[in-house]
Amino acid sequence: MGHQVIIFDFSLIRGLWETRVKKNKERQRKEKERLEKSALEKVKVPWRTYLKNGFVDTDEKILDNYGKSPQLQKRQALSDEANKEGNKFIFQLSGEQWMEFPDSLKEQTYLKEWHVNNTLIQTIPAYIALFQDLKVLELSKNQINHLPVEIGCLKNLKVLNVSFNNLKSVPPELGDCENLEKLDLSGNMEITELPFELSNLKQVTVVDVSANKFHSIPICVLRMSNLQWLDISSNNLKDLPEDIDRLDQLQTLLLQKNKLTYLPRALVNMPKLSLLVVSGDDLVEMPTAVCESTTGLKFVSLKDSPVETIVCEDTEEIIESEREREQFEKEFMKAYIEDLKERDSAPSYTTKVLLSLQL
Repeated sequence: MGHQVIIFDFSLIRGLWETRVKKNKERQRKEKERLEKSALEKVKVPWRTYLKNGFVDTDEKILDNYGKSPQLQKRQALSDEANKEGNKFIFQLSGEQWMEFPDSLKEQTYLKEWHVNNTLIQTIPAYIALFQDLKVLELSKNQINHLPVEIGCLKNLKVLNVSFNNLKSVPPELGDCENLEKLDLSGNMEITELPFELSNLKQVTVVDVSANKFHSIPICVLRMSNLQWLDISSNNLKDLPEDIDRLDQLQTLLLQKNKLTYLPRALVNMPKLSLLVVSGDDLVEMPTAVCESTTGLKFVSLKDSPVETIVCEDTEEIIESEREREQFEKEFMKAYIEDLKERDSAPSYTTKVLLSLQL
């Protein structure tokens, strides 16, 4: 089968997507306001019509009105108990009113998951070392400026997401989290390298360091023998290591929005690589074998037009604007890749799509 190439102007499609999202949100807001003012919202209909195939909506309030069978009551009780039991091991915190973790948290060392998002919290407390059962540490979109060395004490940690914070470096102690499977450092904008000690993370399958300032793929990443997904897009890469094929388990490699001018032939020697995404504007050399691959590799070349920089006196505002753009582009690429994977095949010809949007 011939090579599979898709080329489109990323910035134009992004603009169309963004416009649609804004219009949809506006419609949702107006509909919500309409319902709040409507008398219909105050009327609780005690029944609903039959759904397709004669299936009845078993809404809890409806069942209360008509009486639940003992079996349904028992099933609901068991479900509620299971949810309650599971939720007690999960800590959740969100909102800009939070500038630090609550003092009561240090007493809940039995927790298995932290989910802290969209706060003004800047530091992770050292007592995190006491949470030996912690498996998920999800701390995206906060103001965290460093990771404590105590994070290396979390031997059971499987997921670490500190994306879109203010990190500039990562402590070597993170390499002691030997059971880590997913590492997300994307959107911090300032990380330039990773410590060699992260080479110890042999269970990692997903690494996302996009939207930072890496000039090369870190050596420690090349030593993560189980790595299947690597996103190092939106960095400052000028070339790829000639021994990149040591990542023989890698399936997805995202390289768009870098400064690459060529792709190494070693990419042909990666038997499981099924999706390779680059920005095609600067590429002047590419192995023919990559394009003529018969392994089912989807090679996607994005034409990404430069984004005009808006002059602004406030540097923080510029950084925040870049971070928001990166968040949006990340969501777009996630949706695009999912759609691409669902297709049986990509076009065997090169297509450039130009879109015009009239507002």
